[in-house]
Amino acid sequence: MNQVTGHGGGVWSLRVPIPDNPLGHTLVHVVDTDRGPVLIDTGWDDPASWSELTGGLDALGLSVRDVHGVVITHHHPDHHGLSGRVREESGAWIAMHAADTAVVRRTRASEPGAWLDYLAHKLAAVGAPEEHTAPLRAARSSGRVRTLPGLRSALPDREIVPGELLDLAGRRLRAVWTPGHTPGHVCLHLEEEHPARLPGHGRLFSGDHLLPGISPHIGLYEDPDDATVTDPLGDYLDSLERIGRLGVAEVLPAHQYAFPDAAGRVRELLDHHEERLTGLLALLATPLTPWQLAERMEWNRPWEQIPHGSRNIAVSEAEAHVRRLVKQGRAEAMAGTDPVTYVAV
Repeated sequence: MNQVTGHGGGVWSLRVPIPDNPLGHTLVHVVDTDRGPVLIDTGWDDPASWSELTGGLDALGLSVRDVHGVVITHHHPDHHGLSGRVREESGAWIAMHAADTAVVRRTRASEPGAWLDYLAHKLAAVGAPEEHTAPLRAARSSGRVRTLPGLRSALPDREIVPGELLDLAGRRLRAVWTPGHTPGHVCLHLEEEHPARLPGHGRLFSGDHLLPGISPHIGLYEDPDDATVTDPLGDYLDSLERIGRLGVAEVLPAHQYAFPDAAGRVRELLDHHEERLTGLLALLATPLTPWQLAERMEWNRPWEQIPHGSRNIAVSEAEAHVRRLVKQGRAEAMAGTDPVTYVAV
């Protein structure tokens, strides 16, 4: 499959591989401006990914040195990973929403060991068995902390302010804050007529917020220093409705492929999460910890086959759904339970 796709009107996408990941690749979008090309996301920090990114730019008759700016939809390493390297080569600015810039700053400042302590403690509190937390504690005590992706992510030098037009010469690109997948996720609305005159209002670079065939992971926002009880799934569902109301002609997501009918896809995702919440409520007829709930939820494979790291992601997703049920008054934590146990009301 050709790695460069033209979307018309000075917009292209480049397929940048994500190593050892079923998603396969990130779609990095190139937007032509009067001051030079601007990238929306950059892909994973890996030599093969870098050569695909630079090769894709070469195919467009561009060099990475020509890049004028980098707009990041969210801080995850398959989106923000190569930003620093692009900036080193080109002098480009990097823009990100303040909430995700705070995550990058915190990650850069924290010791991997402190993160492992936090994770082990948090997992035990939601009912993870000893055999799951033991490897985290062993890695901590042996000092054998593998370098986690994102520990050295580039600090952005510009802030994306929701509702404002980005400073792109000759283009109208407006930031829409869509928290949920991350606290500072943004979609970018290209408020220009669709080049093929598709009905609707412009095009949307949707990052991971709206994908044609995947429901993005919604877990808890991890901030060891913040005691606020956040509601990422509630944020995500609200953000989805906001995107559905934009009436865009076409969506250009960061994975899979471009698609029309954003409003139809939004309805599918809202229905999917409502079904999921209703299903979890049925499971919570019996009191369960978030870990026990994750074991019983439907995933893309049986729980026994889910690897260690992915179980952490699954239990975070279970917690996000429980938070939503609690906020809606449909479930509650049972007083005095440790690990914390929830039950439908």
